[in-house]
Amino acid sequence: MARLYLLDTDIASYVIDRRFPAVDRRLKRLPAASAAISVITRAELMYDLEGLEAQHPLRAGIRMFLTTVHCLDWDARAADWYASIRHRLTASGQKIGELDMMIAAHALAVDAVLVTNNVRHYKRVRPELNIENWVDA
Repeated sequence: MARLYLLDTDIASYVIDRRFPAVDRRLKRLPAASAAISVITRAELMYDLEGLEAQHPLRAGIRMFLTTVHCLDWDARAADWYASIRHRLTASGQKIGELDMMIAAHALAVDAVLVTNNVRHYKRVRPELNIENWVDA
């Protein structure tokens, strides 16, 4: 079975605005079913879309991206991972953003590699969280 790659919101944004060609190249090499986003990332992108003017060029890019990439629903398993992550990070004083914890939990719940340009941030989550940075690829 092919490895699943969960694109976090910054990587999704890079794909949408084609800011980093290395990210586009890496994504194109994957089978379509191997790349996905969390519904949390979809929510963040939809929030961004709401703030754009009707004629803004990124509107079309966001809509196209959301119709072409698979979106995974957040479920009870992800919620359980989130509780563990939040407890651990809060207890150690290393808490990160709520949505980032939810995306990391989702990656752990579906045994996906989390693709992010925010490696230092996500490395605090759990040692078993697989992380790749395609910006540096």
